[in-house]
Amino acid sequence: MIQYNIALIGFGGVNRALAQMIAENNDRWNAELGLRLNIVAVTDLHLGSVISPNGIDARLLVETKFARGGFAQLSGGSAEADNEKVIKQAPADIVVEATFTNPVDGEPAISHCRWALETGKHVVTTNKGPVALAAPELKSLAARHGVKFEYEGAVMSGTPVIRMAQRTLAGAGLHGFEGILNGTSNFVLGRMEGGLGLEESIKEAQDLGYAEADPTADVEGHDVRLKVVILANELLGGKLTPQDVACNGISGLTAADIDAAAREGYRWKLIGSASVSGDGGIAARVAPQRLPLDHPLAAVGGAVNAISFKTDLLGAVTVTGPGAGRVETAYALLSDIIAIHQSRPSANKKEAA
Repeated sequence: MIQYNIALIGFGGVNRALAQMIAENNDRWNAELGLRLNIVAVTDLHLGSVISPNGIDARLLVETKFARGGFAQLSGGSAEADNEKVIKQAPADIVVEATFTNPVDGEPAISHCRWALETGKHVVTTNKGPVALAAPELKSLAARHGVKFEYEGAVMSGTPVIRMAQRTLAGAGLHGFEGILNGTSNFVLGRMEGGLGLEESIKEAQDLGYAEADPTADVEGHDVRLKVVILANELLGGKLTPQDVACNGISGLTAADIDAAAREGYRWKLIGSASVSGDGGIAARVAPQRLPLDHPLAAVGGAVNAISFKTDLLGAVTVTGPGAGRVETAYALLSDIIAIHQSRPSANKKEAA
C-alpha cells in the first residue's frame, strides 16, 4: 500500500467532494488499488489555510461548518489563505488545484501549478485555464522535475474523454471532433425548446445550480472555447490559443429560431469543434448549429455533455456523460491520482511481470 499526501487548493464544492470521497472510500481504494490518500494541507480564500504534516481528518473537514477564517481553529491553521506557502511548504506528494477558472490569463491557477511542479509535486487539476493557456510550459516543467501534470476533468468533468481518446482510439486516425461541451448552455437551449425565453431559461439554470451568477462564460461560448483549445492541442497535435478559435454563443438565438428548427426537423445545439485540414492545419470554432434529429448529438438533453470523435477507421465515436457536478468533477481528480499511481516504475514492472 502506498499513501499519497495531498494538498487541496480551494475548498469549494469539488475539493470538498474529494475530501468526502476520501473519508468514505480510503479503505476500499487500499484494497482495490493499493493506495490511500492523506490530506496534509488545505487553503481556501474564504476559510484560510492549514498545514498538518501528520494529516487532517477528512471527515472533520467536510462535516465541520467553518465560518470565514475558520481554519484558524485547526492545529497548524490560519485565518488567511496563503496559497503559495501551502503549495511550496506542505509535505505533499500531489497538489489538487480546483480554484476558479480565469479565462483571460489563467491566474492564479497557472501560478499554483507552476509552484507545485517547481517544488517536485505532482499536479492534478480540473481548471481549464492552466491547460488551455499554459500546457506546454507546465508539461515541460513537470518533465524536468520528474512529476506529472494531469487534467482529465478540465473538459467533461468525470467523463474521461482525453485519456479515453488517447488510449482507446490510438491508431484509429482521429482527425476531428464536435461536441456539446457546456451543460449550462445545453440545458438553456432545451428549456427554450420547451417554450421558455432565454432569460427565463438562464434563471432556471441558476436556480438549479447549473449556471453561475454571471452566466456569460457559458452562454457566450467562452467556456467551450477553452475546452476546444485543450482537445485540439491534446488530441489533434495543435498549438492553438483561445484567439485562434472563432466563438459565438447562444444569446442571439430567439424563440422564433428555436421554433423554426423544430418545425423543419432540426434542433439547435452549441457545438465546439475542430478538424485537421488537408495541409495539416487545424480549423476550430464554437457556434450554435442546427443539427438534424438523427445526428448523434441532437438527442443529448439537459445539463449533459457529449463529444463525437471523427476517425478514419471507426467513423464517428460518440461519448456521452456528465459534464458538471461536484462529485463527478471530484472523480476526475481521483482518476488523475490513480493514473499517477499506476504510472510508477514499480507499477509498470509489476504489470510487465
